[in-house]
Amino acid sequence: MHLLAYFTFAVYLSVSLGGEMTFELPDNEKQCFFESVEKGVESTLEFQVITGGQYDVDMELVSPNGKVLYKGVKKQYDSVTWKAEETGIFKFCFSNEFSTFTHKVVYFDLEVGDDDDKLFKSIDSQATAMTFMETASHAIHESMSDVIDYQTHFKLRETQGRAFAEDLNARVMYWSMLESCTVLLIGIGQVLVLRSFFTEKKTSGIPVIR
Repeated sequence: MHLLAYFTFAVYLSVSLGGEMTFELPDNEKQCFFESVEKGVESTLEFQVITGGQYDVDMELVSPNGKVLYKGVKKQYDSVTWKAEETGIFKFCFSNEFSTFTHKVVYFDLEVGDDDDKLFKSIDSQATAMTFMETASHAIHESMSDVIDYQTHFKLRETQGRAFAEDLNARVMYWSMLESCTVLLIGIGQVLVLRSFFTEKKTSGIPVIR
């Protein structure tokens, strides 16, 4: 659980920069998030269930006018890309209402717009070509973005694998304890049965005198 806590803390630090978040989704509950997107802007939402139950969750994406753009049922992970037809607040909800006793830990990454537009918005609009320094900076930026994505996915896999290993270890421990108790009870039963075979039975009644 320390690894999960560390990962959650690290992702929360990057919420304002990358639109990422890791949160707990209790059983029989639904949580929604909202994002303002301008018309014509392309956005991508990627999510993955890290721990809990069968690693599945329902997800729904709704436009400002109430139109359902995406609806996934019991998905372990998925990605959806859409282009806003109007400016407004887009809502995406994660539901664990179908689960009665297991809570989930869900990660999502929301990217709104193109990083290139944010990176070069300060460049003169009259410029027709990038300089060598700008081209190199652009290449470095893309490479670092790929590195960040790879690191995030590796952290997700590591956290998911750690949670699975801990759950498996707990199940093996409980099963071993059950088997040990069963063997002990069987051994005690066998000793009692064997002991009864060699125990002399006492006869009751008045002895006859001749």
